[in-house]
Amino acid sequence: MAGDHEHGGGTQGEQAAAAMFEPAGWDERYAGQERFWSGEPNPQLVAAAGDLTPGTALDVGCGEGGDVIWLAERGWWVTGADFSAEGLARAARHAAQAGVADRVDWWQVDARAFDAGERAYSLVTSHYLHAPDGGMVEVTRRLATAVAPGGLLLVVGHAPSHEFTQLSESHRKAMFLAVELLPGLPDDFEPVVVEQRSRTLKRDSGPVEAEDSVLLVRRAAR
Repeated sequence: MAGDHEHGGGTQGEQAAAAMFEPAGWDERYAGQERFWSGEPNPQLVAAAGDLTPGTALDVGCGEGGDVIWLAERGWWVTGADFSAEGLARAARHAAQAGVADRVDWWQVDARAFDAGERAYSLVTSHYLHAPDGGMVEVTRRLATAVAPGGLLLVVGHAPSHEFTQLSESHRKAMFLAVELLPGLPDDFEPVVVEQRSRTLKRDSGPVEAEDSVLLVRRAAR
């Protein structure tokens, strides 16, 4: 799955984009520079979970572990999940450096084939994970199965925007509006937030405004 912003055009750009939807592409990416992302928690997670009573959390597409570490530092027991073994190894190192290794575990899994099984969490979250060809509806359905009764599901991604016209067609098609994910939810989920929110992106040429699609839903308590 693609994370943040990928550049490219034409056949070569499409080939590079396709690699970013697969584990090997991200393993190669993470094998480069020591830190790819900022390490800061995603703002929509802070907004949604900042005042919650800590419980168990699952972060799918956790990358280098910034959100996992933020939750663990606030008392959550967190599982970080990603399809990149290199990303998970890097996240584990960062968690150890932050002193929260005893509050986290790791799960290598592709969100497109995710099966919660008997696992259930009070918070399931995913940020900027983009499955190709509208696949986030199915990913949302799979993530919902991991939410415990009374728990929350938070899915955040890039909304289609003119700021992303430089991206490959496949990356643009992987973006979504929050409302488009609703068909993936089981009947026992109630929407809390279904909207696009502005976010400032840092660019070499200066800050630009883009929109996050934010879906926050609660599973009914049994």
